[in-house]
Formats: sequence, C-alpha cells, structure tokens
Amino acid sequence: MATSLTTFTDEARIALDTLSGRAAGLFSPSVRLGVTGLSRAGKTVFISAFVHNLLHGGRLPLFEAQKSGRIARAYLEEQPDDAVPRFQYEDHIAALVNERIWPDSTRAISELRLTIEYESASGWNRLFSAGKLSVDIVDYPGEWLLDLPLLGKSFDDFSKEAFEMALLPVRHELSAEWRALSEATNADADADDPAARRLAEAFAAYLKACKLDERALSTLPPGRFLMPGDMEGSPALTFAPLPNLSGKRARTGSLHAMMERRYEAYKTHVIRPFFREHIARLDRQIVLIDAMQALNAGPGAMLDLERAVTEILACFRPGRGNFLTDLVSKRIDRILIAATKADHLHHESHDRLQAIVRRLSERAIARANFTGADVDVVAMAAVRATREGTVKQGRETLPVILGTPLAGETIGDQTFDGKTETAIFPGDLPERPGSVFEADNGHRQDDADPAIRFVRFRPPKLEQTAEGVTLSLPHIRLDRALQFLIGDRLA
Repeated sequence: MATSLTTFTDEARIALDTLSGRAAGLFSPSVRLGVTGLSRAGKTVFISAFVHNLLHGGRLPLFEAQKSGRIARAYLEEQPDDAVPRFQYEDHIAALVNERIWPDSTRAISELRLTIEYESASGWNRLFSAGKLSVDIVDYPGEWLLDLPLLGKSFDDFSKEAFEMALLPVRHELSAEWRALSEATNADADADDPAARRLAEAFAAYLKACKLDERALSTLPPGRFLMPGDMEGSPALTFAPLPNLSGKRARTGSLHAMMERRYEAYKTHVIRPFFREHIARLDRQIVLIDAMQALNAGPGAMLDLERAVTEILACFRPGRGNFLTDLVSKRIDRILIAATKADHLHHESHDRLQAIVRRLSERAIARANFTGADVDVVAMAAVRATREGTVKQGRETLPVILGTPLAGETIGDQTFDGKTETAIFPGDLPERPGSVFEADNGHRQDDADPAIRFVRFRPPKLEQTAEGVTLSLPHIRLDRALQFLIGDRLA
C-alpha cells in the first residue's frame, strides 16, 4: 500500500533524508521510535513511563540490559528536529506523580530524545560499539494516521465509503442529521462557501459523536476534523463527502468541484507532508489500543476498532532491507501492538485481552510478517493504577482490583468521588477471542449489566522504600515492551 502513498518527489526527499540520517548514525547511533494510538489509548502515559523508568532505574525484570546491570545511565538530550515541538515530559510526570491526574492527551506531533549509555553483552561488540544509543521518541495521534489511506482514494471513493460507513447500524442514528443535510444538497449547484461550511460542520459533529465513550468508534477520517490544530476553519478542512456521485465528472464552478478541490488540498498540504516527514522516517513502532473502551461499547465498536487497526498498520512500511536499500529507504522492522489499561482487569484476564487484540490485528500482522518485520502483541499498563485482591461473597471468593476511580465514574447506581479507594470485580473476558465481535456475546450496546465493568482510575501514589526513596512508576509488562522495541539495539 505504501507505494500509493507517495509521489516520485516524495520518494526523492525521503531518500535524501534517510541518506543523511544514516551518515549521522555512523557516529551517533539512534533508533527512531513511533508511538501512536487512537485517543485515550495512553500514548502520553506510555512515553512518560518509558522515560521515567529508564531515568530512575525502574523495576524492569524482562528488560535484559537493565536486569543484567549493563545500563550505565540514561538521560534526556536536545532533540534533533528543530521544527517539531518537544514532548513535555517534565509536565506530564508532575501531573502523574505530584497531582495524581492523567496528563493531557496527544493533540499534535511531538518528540523527545532519550540517550542510553550501556555496555554491550558481546565482547566483540564492545570493541567496535560506542556503547551509546539515542532513542528518538515520536508521539503522534493515531487519528492522523487513519488519514493516510485517503492518499490512494479519489473524492468519489472517499464519499462512497463515508456514506456506506454512516449507514452501518452502530452509526446510523449518529449520522442522520449530516445525511439529511447532504441529501438535500445539490452537488451540481454553484460553489457556495456557507453551504460547504454547514456540510463540513455537520460531518465533523457526526465524527465527534462516534468518538464518545458510549460508542467508542475508531475509524473516523479525516483525522484533522477531530484535531484541527492551527488549521481550524481553513478551506483544506472545510469539505465533506457528497452523496450519489456515481463517478460523475464535477462541473467547473460547482459545489462538487469545490469539495473535490479542497479534499485534494487536504491530501497535498496535510497528509503527504505528515507521511514523508514523520512516518517514512521511523525504525520501530508501537501502536497502543484501548480495547477496554471498545469492549464496553459492544461488538459494533470492536468491529470498528478492528477496521481502524488494520488500516493503521497498512500505512506503515514494514520489513527488512539490505545494506544498499537501507541507505536510501527506511523500513519499520519491529511493530508492537499493545492493549493498554490491563490494570483494569485481574491478571487472570491479561492473556485473554492479549488474545483479543491479536485476533483484531491478525490480518495486518500477517502482512507485516510477510515482509520480514517482527510483530508482537502485549497486554500492558504503562502506569499501573490498581493492585489486586480478593473479596468474599457468600461462599465464593472473587478476584478484585483496588484503586481510586476518577470522580464522576459510575458503576450501576454508584458514582465515585475521586478520593475513595474501592474494590471492583471487573468480570472476566471470554476464553474465545472471536466472541467479542459477535452480537450475542453478552456485550450488547444496550446491555444494562455488561460482562466487563470498566471505570477509569486515578494514577497511583508512588511507594517508598524503608530508606525513604521514592520508587519509579509501577507498570504491567512495560519491561516486555521495552525489550521488544529496543532490547536488541542494546545487546
């Protein structure tokens, strides 16, 4: 798919950027790690915990370089890209540790450079390696990544798919107002800016409604309609799909022609630079998935999440090259798909959560593996907000999780105040992963008593040792994620 995402000029620029990056890497080895996921998947929290645990020598028993004592130190450095905002690590850690609130979500692209000084496990490598690796962490919204497939689609294709999606049962009601306005619009009428704005606003309102917690839908391009940033109100973001085009050529000066031109401008000025300047430069990638929210919303949301993950993973350039091709073109040779918020379940369900995410990613995983990329799936919590316990209910002993739910979170008739620690029986995920995509699996949209009880918790209060030393942020399987993503580069 990647060949349709770029022009010859794009490829030439990518080759020049890659060649200059390879030359710099001879003297200062680095790995460029992309971190993405759909909103509320925990990108900001993952990066903050990744860096915090390495800076403070966190408990990472599955991260071999740390476990064996080969990491001398880790520290933050000035990032190499002057045109990209810095990831505000210090602010996010202050929110997590001091205020015990979750940091603000990713709204745009940002970057952070973490440098690790280490001793190689191989005596031979110690002779030739500097024992230093810079990890350039690139944080970007997954909603923007979902735009990349639009590069291979005409305006007519985009319109046809948008209306087909809008008619799905899980979206039908949410899209009704926008569809009614669209059907009442004459695409062959003269171009009219107010009409275009009304259609774009109605389309954006429909996409935002799909994203709400109770729906938890994921496939919502164009991504900048949800996160416009400094482009809000620009013509490149003032377009919408039109119905019943059926391949008709747009009349010059018509509303159809205006919408088509703006759609192409969106691709040219927004999507292509994003792919060329960021996605095409990545070495490794982690895709974070909030499967818990989709599980709560039901099988329609799970099927939509499967569609989104498949499209996201299809946008990468996975695989391994050779010495010559690697000089001018980068490939992502490792991709980790991580189900976040595993701390909202008892550990007995972690492997089941992992199996569900593997099931929804299996088509994309098969494609990536075919190209030679290593792909793995993990259920994790970059910051563990709960601990486990048991409660007696009659003669039955139930496994529970204990934590402080966020203020306003509810289970049934109970609303939490954000201060009181509570024991919650979260329920069990099904043994058969495919069942959560089926309408009779017990997770119906209108189910009054869903099989999984999911609430958001406040970040934990950090523990202290007997000597008064504050420990690093607790986690579930963050060490396994680190080992897969960068462990081989520290061998």
